[in-house]
Formats: sequence, structure tokens, C-alpha cells
Amino acid sequence: MCNRVNGGALRAAPRSGHARIGVGIVAMACLWLSTDARAETIGGALAKAYLNNPNLNQQRAAVRVADENIPKNYAGYLPQVSASATGGVENAQLAGAGPQNGDVLSHPRTLGVQFNQQVWNGNRTFNSVRQAESQVFGQREVLRNTEQTVLLSALSDYMNVLRDTAILELDRANVDVLQEQLRQTRDRFNVGEVTRTDVAQAEASLSGAQATALTAQSTLQTDIANYRQDIGDEPKSLAPVSPLTRPIPKTLTEAVAISQAEHPAIVASLHGVDAAELNVKISEGALYPTATVTGSITKEYDPFGFTTGTQVLASSLIGSVTIPIYQGGAEYATIRQSKESLSQQEIVTDQQRDVVRALVVGAWGSNQNSLGIVRASKSQVDAAEVALAGVREEAKVGQRTTLDVLNAQQTLLQARVQLVISQHDQVVNSYGLFAAVGRLSITRLGLSVPEYDPRVHFDQVKNKWIGLRTPDGK
Repeated sequence: MCNRVNGGALRAAPRSGHARIGVGIVAMACLWLSTDARAETIGGALAKAYLNNPNLNQQRAAVRVADENIPKNYAGYLPQVSASATGGVENAQLAGAGPQNGDVLSHPRTLGVQFNQQVWNGNRTFNSVRQAESQVFGQREVLRNTEQTVLLSALSDYMNVLRDTAILELDRANVDVLQEQLRQTRDRFNVGEVTRTDVAQAEASLSGAQATALTAQSTLQTDIANYRQDIGDEPKSLAPVSPLTRPIPKTLTEAVAISQAEHPAIVASLHGVDAAELNVKISEGALYPTATVTGSITKEYDPFGFTTGTQVLASSLIGSVTIPIYQGGAEYATIRQSKESLSQQEIVTDQQRDVVRALVVGAWGSNQNSLGIVRASKSQVDAAEVALAGVREEAKVGQRTTLDVLNAQQTLLQARVQLVISQHDQVVNSYGLFAAVGRLSITRLGLSVPEYDPRVHFDQVKNKWIGLRTPDGK
């Protein structure tokens, strides 16, 4: 009962009788089905989006970028070691008594190793490492929020294709019905049963239906393009989708409480508060003394130029303490600035809580009303079908005009389109509520796809002190 697509446009087969308009409802259950293709389920589509969506993959890369801040800041605990070498040619002219009178050619050169170890810097390294960790945890929550957005967008794309395919089927079936209605009206006009006005009304209704069908086809093409963009594949044969029920919280109070504790946008903002607090401590570290140890070993050859063959081996180990007294006031401004940034981040977090709560309340109301809307839409379709059948019977005996029949047909069409839309909205609203709570994930949906674990890359690089190759923990 589903039609195959050629070039993205549905080709409806001819149908007989007025019941043809009802076949559009079946299109809600399948997009197009071929005998050699298995239906794509919503689980399979979401799994493809989870693996292929570019927004999700770039956010995973952003988490890996944040991971590298751990070894970057941890480097403050480690010594800095460098080697140096010098070499050259020196010519000296000596005058006076002794065997070394005349020109003396020497080759002075130096080899050395130096290291610098920071002993204490006002806990700035310690706090910088902790800040980097908070930023990593925050990026993970941003990734989790992106996963929710991508999965919900993919679900919407999937349902949009189903919805607009069904609407296109309804519109094309309506065109078929109106073509038959126009043929019958012209036959009745030829025998004098109706007037030219009736024929014009039927022609106008047919032209309007054809325009509506073309608009629906254009909308479907846009849906297919969005599906390809978010999921990474062309929709081939889409299976029906049921709304989520069991994972949904039982009460609005429970849903709000879960969202305030688990929603990734809120958790990410809380990690931002932690990072801002640590930034205050890092800024305050500029007021504390710093202690360092510097050591070097140097070997010089021919150091005095005119004394060839001389070698000098020198080594040193020097400790130093620097106590800041006044540096122009920049450090004080930096501390005040970081405190204001902390206050700003706390306000952002409170605002994010309000935003999430509003999302949950709105999504809860939409989801709760969806079932009633679907039930009312079904009743509307049933009543419109009875009304159309009655109007047609009355028209046969002259009690109704052609315009009455056309209006009844359009009322039934609009009711069926509304039913398709309400069924679409019921599914999307249930997933939208799950996302607003903060629990829309592949694990809770039970998708058969390997879960991306950001901890793998984190563990690979957190103690990586040397090396240029990026690890494979992606």
C-alpha cells in the first residue's frame, strides 16, 4: 500500500472510488516499500545519526581538545631541561718573551645542560590542573547535550518525512477524487442536471488541490534533504514510530526535579562555575612568592683562547625565591575581573536552570495534550466521513449542491491531514519531553550502537608527557 519513490517524488497509482482519499493515512506507517529492501526503523536512523552526524563528531573533537589541557597545565610540575652548544675559531697574536710568541689558533667550544624546576608558584599549577579538569567535565556535558539535540533532530527529520509523505498521499488522492468529481459534474451539466457554475466550482477545487499537492511535494523534498544532512543517509523505507511512554517521568514535579539534577546544560554550567572559582585562585597566586631551582653542567674546551688544550668543567645548583611587592596593579585588576566572571557564571547557571525548567513544563504540557489531540482528530475524521457520505446522498436527490459536496470533501481532507499532523506531534513531543528532562541518550533508548566514551582519550593523554602522535581513543 506504500508507493516507491523515483527521484524523491512519490508516484501514486490510480485508484477507483471515493475511498481512495483514505489511503493517505496508511502512508503514515511507511514511506515507500520495495520488495528487496528492509524497513528502516527509528532505532537504526538514530544510530546512523549518532555515528555520522558532523555536529556530534566535531563536538567529540572539542572534548579531545579540552583533554590536552590536562598535560599542558601539569607541565608546571615538571622540570624544563635544555642543552646548549657553542663552537668557533679564535686567532690571537702574542708578543713578548716566551715560547708562545706569535699567532695562536684555538677552537673554543662549549657543551652544557641546564634545567629549571619550579618548586612553588602560589598553587597556580595545582589550581590550573583542577580548572582544566573542570573544563573537561564541562565539555563532556556539552557533548551530552549535543547528543540530545542531534538525536531529537534526527527523530524530527524521520517523523517529518513520514508526516509529509502521508500528507502528499492525501493531497494526491484528493486530486484523483476531484478529477472524478469534475468528470461527473461535466456529465451532469451535459444532460442539464447542473449549471455551468457547478462545473466552474469543481474546476476551481481541482486546480487548488493540484497546487496544494505540488506544495506538499516540495515540502517533502526539503524533509528528505534535512534527513540526509542529519542522519547521513537517504530515507529508503521508514517504519512507523510509537511515542515514548515508559521512560517518561510520571509527574511534572518529578520531571522538573530530574532535569534540575541531570540536564547536561545545567551540569555543564555548574562545571563552568567550578572553573571560574579556580580561576580566581589562579589569579590570586600572582600575589604569592615563587620558588625555583636552577641547575646547569657546562664543559668548555680552549676557554681562554691562547691556552690550547685547556678544559673547564663547571656545574651549579641555585635556588631562588621571588616575592612580588608591587607590579603596577595589573594583578589586582585581574583578580577583581576573575571574581566578576565567577559572579557572571553563577548568574548564567541560575538562568540555565530557569530555561530548562520552562522547557520541561512546556514539553510536559505538549506531551500530555498530544493523546487528547489525536483522539479528537480521529473523532473529527469519523464525523467528517459520515458527513461527506450524507452530503453525497443528499446531492443525488437534489437537496445539496456541488459546492456542498466539494466543501464536505475538503473538510474530510483537512481532518485527515490534521490527524496525520497530530500523530506526528505525539511522537515528537514524547521524545522532546525526554530530551527536556535530560535523559535522551542511546543507552536509555536502547540503541544498538557502540557508545562513544570520552574517558578513553582522557586516560590516554592525561599522563602523556612526551610524544607528537595523537592517540586513537576517538
